[in-house]
Amino acid sequence: MRIRERAKFYARRIREGRLKQMRRQIRWIYGYARHYWKEMCFYTVLGMGGVLLGLVSSLISRDMVDIVTGMKTGQLARTFGWMIGMSLASIIVNQITSYFSNRISYQVDAEIKADIFEKIMVTDWESVTQYHTGDLLTRWSSDASNISSGVLSFIPSLIINVFKFAGTLWLVIRSDWTFAVFALLGIPFSMLMSRTLLTRMQNQNEKNAAMSAKMSGFNQETFSNIQTIKAFDLIHRYISRLKGLQKEYIDMQLSYARMTMGSSILLGLIGLAVTYSSYGWGIYRVFTGAITYGTMTMFLSLSGNLTGSVNALASLIPGLISLTTSAGRLMDIVEMPREDYSQADEACEFLASHRGDGIGLEVNDLSYAYRTGTTVFKGVSFYARPHEIIGLVGPSGEGKTTMLRLLLALLKPAGGSIRLVAGRDRMPVTPATRIMFSCVPQGNTMFSGTIAENMRNVAPGATDEDIIAALKLACAWDFVSRLPEGIRTKIRERGGGFSEGQAQRLSIARALMRHAPILLLDEASSALDVATEREVLRNIMTDSYPRVVIVTTHRPTVLSMCTRVYQIRDLTCTKLDRDQIEKLIRDF
Repeated sequence: MRIRERAKFYARRIREGRLKQMRRQIRWIYGYARHYWKEMCFYTVLGMGGVLLGLVSSLISRDMVDIVTGMKTGQLARTFGWMIGMSLASIIVNQITSYFSNRISYQVDAEIKADIFEKIMVTDWESVTQYHTGDLLTRWSSDASNISSGVLSFIPSLIINVFKFAGTLWLVIRSDWTFAVFALLGIPFSMLMSRTLLTRMQNQNEKNAAMSAKMSGFNQETFSNIQTIKAFDLIHRYISRLKGLQKEYIDMQLSYARMTMGSSILLGLIGLAVTYSSYGWGIYRVFTGAITYGTMTMFLSLSGNLTGSVNALASLIPGLISLTTSAGRLMDIVEMPREDYSQADEACEFLASHRGDGIGLEVNDLSYAYRTGTTVFKGVSFYARPHEIIGLVGPSGEGKTTMLRLLLALLKPAGGSIRLVAGRDRMPVTPATRIMFSCVPQGNTMFSGTIAENMRNVAPGATDEDIIAALKLACAWDFVSRLPEGIRTKIRERGGGFSEGQAQRLSIARALMRHAPILLLDEASSALDVATEREVLRNIMTDSYPRVVIVTTHRPTVLSMCTRVYQIRDLTCTKLDRDQIEKLIRDF
C-alpha cells in the first residue's frame, strides 16, 4: 500500500512539475504573441465573419428546401439568389482570410526567426557549443516555425471555434432545442479522451523533437564530412546508421499511431452514434409535423458544425502541447547567459582614439578552468605591444587556442584580467572589444561565395585595390592573379576548389582586410612551407599599420622572427630566452 501511495505521490509531483513548466512556456510564448495582437484581431474578425456567413447560409438553405417542398411560401428566385450570393461571399471571405493568414504568417515567422537567430548569436559561446549544430538548426528552423504559426493561429482559432460553437448552438436551440441534446451527446466523450491523451501527446512531442534533432545532426555532420567518410571507407557504416535511425523513428511513430488509431476509432464510433441519432430524431420530428424538411436538413448540417467545432477545440490541445514543447526547446537556448555588449560605445571610442598609435595587450595573473572542472591556466601573465610578434608555443592540448578564445572574450577567465593598453589608457577585454581583433582560427574558415565577397565580409567598403593589397601581404595574389576570374573566383563550401595552403593565405588576407590593431593567428600557417610562412609574417610586420600579432604554432621555425616567445605548459606561461628558442628550433 505504501508503495502504491508513494507512486501516486511521485506521479502527482511529475504532473504538477509539467503543468508548472507548461505555464512558464505559455508565458514565454505570450511575450511574442502580444507584439502581434493587431494581426490576431484582424484574423479573428475575418474568421468570425466566415462563421456568420455559414450560419446565414444554413438559414437560407432551410428556406430554400421548404419553398421547393411546398412547406413554406416565398419567392424561390430571390431565395436562390441569396443562396448564390452567400456562397460567393463565403468563397471570397475564405480566400481573403487564407491570403492574409499566409501574409501575416510569413511576416511573423520571419520576425520571430530573426529575433531567435539574434539571441542565439549573442548567447555565451561556451554555453551554446554544448549543442550540436544540427540540433541548433532544428530548434531555429522547425521549433521557431512552430512558435510563429502557433502565435498567430492558436488564440484566433480558439475564439473562432468557440464563437462557431456558441452561434450554432444558439441557432439550434432557437429552432428546436431537442436537437441540441443529440448534437451535444458526444462532447463529454471527446473531452474525456482529450484529457486521457494529454500526457501521452506531451511525451510523444518531446520524443519527436529529440529524434528530429538527432537525425538533423547526423545528416549535417555526415554531409560536412563526406571526404573523411570516403577516405576511411565508412560509406556502408553510415548508410547502416541512417537506416537504424530511420527504423527508430518509424517504430516510435507507429507506436504513437497505434494509440491514436484506437482513440480515433472510438471517437469515430461516438460521432456516428450521434449523427445517426440526430437523423432518427429528425425523421421522427418531420413525421410528426413538429419541424419541416428544411429545418431537419439545417439541423443535420448544424450538427456537423457543432461536432466539428468541438473537435477543432479538442485538437487545440495537442497543438498547445506541440507549441509548448517547441517553446521549451528554444528557451533552453535563448535563456542561456548572454554576452555583455554594454561597453560597445566605449570600445568604439577607444579604437577611434588609439587606432593610429596602436593598441597592446596585458594579461595579468590569468586563471581558467573548463566547466568540467579541468584547470587550464593558473597565474598566467604576458604582454604585447604594437609592431610586435608574440609567439605562443607548447604541446597540443595545453591551452594555446583557449588563450586566444580568452583574448576574444569567447571564454570568461576564472581569475586575473585581460586588458587593452594604449598609452595610459586601459580597457578590460569584453565581447564589445572584438572590434579591435582580427583572427585566423584553425581549419578552413572561408565562406561560400567569391574571394572578393569573403574579403568584404569584414570590410564592406573595400575597393578591389584594397583587396589586392591584402592578398599581396598574405602571399595569395600570386595564385589569385592567375585565376581566370581573379578576385571574383567562386569559393565552394569549406574552401572547396583551393588547396589548404591557398585557403590559409586567403584567410590571412581576409583578417588583414579588417585593419584591426590585434591579429591572432592560430596555427594559421600550418599548411604553408617555411619560406612562405616567414614571408607572410615579414610582410605583416613591415606593413606600416601599428599591429600586434599573436601566433600560436607547433613549428618553431618562425620563432626567430618573434619579439617574445611564451611557452604554455603545465598550467603556466613562461617567457623563453634566446637560448631556449634556438634549442626549440634545432630540435624541430
